[in-house]
Amino acid sequence: MRRTLSFRFLPFLIFFGLCATLAAMQAMPRFNTVTPDTGKAGAEFTAEGEHLEKANVAKLYLTDGKLDIEVQIMLQTGKAIKFKAPADVKEGRFSLMILTTGSAPKLLVQPVKVTIE
Repeated sequence: MRRTLSFRFLPFLIFFGLCATLAAMQAMPRFNTVTPDTGKAGAEFTAEGEHLEKANVAKLYLTDGKLDIEVQIMLQTGKAIKFKAPADVKEGRFSLMILTTGSAPKLLVQPVKVTIE
């Protein structure tokens, strides 16, 4: 005998499929700009973008692709994060990198850069 999927389970399958889709569509944080784009070690910067609230962004880093340096977040809203570069960071050009929150945190390298002089 051949078994077929009963249509009574179809609404449950659709429901769970929609839930999985909505979970995957969670807004990802991203930066559009950072000001100033150049500063000294210990300087304060403001990165602007979207979905940057504490519910989405756990930590912020400067990265050169080899070394990831955690920065101190001074102020955080949905549209901006004000942060301070560590006083002992070496000179160089760094991308900003976000650690997301949630059950499966992700490191997201952003398309904005700062230069430490």
